[in-house]
Amino acid sequence: MRPTTVSPAPAPRGVALLFPGQGAQQPFMATGLYRAHPPFRRLMDEVFEVWGAQGAALRAEWLSHSPAVDLDGVRRAQPLLFAVDWALGRMVLDWGVRPAALLGHSVGEVAAATLAGVFTLEEAAGLMADRVAHIESAPAGGMLAVHAAVADMAPFLHADVVVGAVNAPRQVVLAGSEAPLAAAEAQLRAAGFTCRRTRALSPFHSPALAPAAQAALPALSRLPLRAPRLALHSAYTGGLLAAAEATDPRFWAKQPAAPVLFGPALDALLATGELMLLEAGPGQGLTALARRHPAVGTGRCAALGLLPARARGDASDLRTLRAAVERLLSEGRLAHDPLPAPGPASASAR
Repeated sequence: MRPTTVSPAPAPRGVALLFPGQGAQQPFMATGLYRAHPPFRRLMDEVFEVWGAQGAALRAEWLSHSPAVDLDGVRRAQPLLFAVDWALGRMVLDWGVRPAALLGHSVGEVAAATLAGVFTLEEAAGLMADRVAHIESAPAGGMLAVHAAVADMAPFLHADVVVGAVNAPRQVVLAGSEAPLAAAEAQLRAAGFTCRRTRALSPFHSPALAPAAQAALPALSRLPLRAPRLALHSAYTGGLLAAAEATDPRFWAKQPAAPVLFGPALDALLATGELMLLEAGPGQGLTALARRHPAVGTGRCAALGLLPARARGDASDLRTLRAAVERLLSEGRLAHDPLPAPGPASASAR
């Protein structure tokens, strides 16, 4: 009788965390998880406490059913996106997961860099407060998502309307001041392109924010920036961030005005091996982009969100997180279940 041969179990995929940026914000984003899951609540409160009285006001606005400040304005969207991204990422690290890589989109890169040790939480909070103050003084504008390749956009670009983000081979985002961007949108629609405004009231990733970016340099130059302790991929360089870039204050100062190259950065990240991509932030916009990538489409890699695609501020937050945890457990990425057992207590979010 021949001995039975047992095939070795496949090695679990590495985990890479994705952090969304401006445009991903939604009313009630992560508020259901805040109410239902104390570890996440403690982490969010840690960020709010660093901002002091402004943080307390921001938390009250975030949890309110009738907020006084526009969610899409820079004063509310930017700090809240940073807080939710950082708290979700920190929670995953607290589970014992050591990510193979971190990749952020726009302000999500600041959250990723904080988790990687480039900034302390206090330093990052100060950076966000300073950045918001400068961007608030910039001209009004916005961003326009277009289903097209970068090369298709050439006839519609000029000094005040530029490609602000390249998210996929046929998904770009234009950015600029309000009147020129509106004119470009009309021209694109007349030419048959599918486009939509994103949730931004400022011309992120365009030259219109160059003065605001330059104004942030003095405060950044006073920070003791550190080399990343985790593999930090940059959506501004399109690849792995070198220590020399991570510790250069000019690199961080210019980000609000520089184009985001998330698509090329995702290509480079997925070329490193088999990965489980976890979107640590509101919505599942980056998850949707990743699922259209060939590496995920073939099953070599996988992508899922830690929060639902549409925020409702209820128990769906915890259900979505539980589904992600169960996937991580099934793939051997977690040693134990970090969430409360499903039941009435875990469905108490309102």
